[in-house]
Amino acid sequence: MSYELIDGKLVASKIREEIKDRVAEIKSKHSRIPGLAAILVGEDPASEIYVRNKRKACEDVGIYSEEHKLSGDIAQEDLLKLINRLNGDENINGILVQLPLPEHIDDSTVLNSVSPEKDVDGFHPINAGLLFEGKPRFIACTPHGIIKMLEFYDIDIEGKNAVVLGRSNIVGKPAAMLLLQKNATVTICHSRTRNLDAVLKSADLIVAAIGRAHFVTSKMVKEGSIIIDVGINRLDDGKLVGDVDFENVKDISSYITPVPGGVGPMTITMLLWNTVVSLEPVSYTHLTLPTSDLV
Repeated sequence: MSYELIDGKLVASKIREEIKDRVAEIKSKHSRIPGLAAILVGEDPASEIYVRNKRKACEDVGIYSEEHKLSGDIAQEDLLKLINRLNGDENINGILVQLPLPEHIDDSTVLNSVSPEKDVDGFHPINAGLLFEGKPRFIACTPHGIIKMLEFYDIDIEGKNAVVLGRSNIVGKPAAMLLLQKNATVTICHSRTRNLDAVLKSADLIVAAIGRAHFVTSKMVKEGSIIIDVGINRLDDGKLVGDVDFENVKDISSYITPVPGGVGPMTITMLLWNTVVSLEPVSYTHLTLPTSDLV
């Protein structure tokens, strides 16, 4: 069967146009602009690239950004002092702590120290709880991006069997909650799931987020499934691939995201959106986009 590619770059560009307009409106009304502080601990190359891309994205839409690059051996107490200072900085309304952190630093302690009102990643327990209640202040960026892509392509998931492969607090769990709020019937799979192939084969929608290259094969996917590939894996030859065997799965899917160019651009874009929301709270329903047939 023929499939349609879900173009994350296209959707992200449409949302960034709205973000840019909203930032200009805020500047005109309030004589200030949203501000994002990114904290990078250590010298992880992938994290450095990601933070650099976020800085460029902020510049493109008019958001003020600053970076705090810290030594990998910084004491946790000193990192917490920086976060506390940024919590009180009126020019900063969004704080991002780039993961992973060094082993001697406790992720939960650090992430929970970010003010819930500035937690633009949506990781703080208070924001996770608000999402659970269906009253989100900030939605975790990658899951939010997934929902926006589905909406852009006018993909109705109500009543569909959705399988989320992965149970992380960053992607798997919030993605499952958002799909549930869209009235999908949701199953979360993980390393202890029995009969995984059969569970995936029953899915109308698969969100793959386990970080294992080409894990989802054509034998695990039923014809006409919607495939959202969150994974980013680098092969020995340097090629970036997802968790889904794209070349062999695409022709039996109805919709599928590529890697790169699918979910990735949406993650940074929704971080920008959260940064705007943190300064001027608005309903997420205000983020309206044309469907793909208008492009």
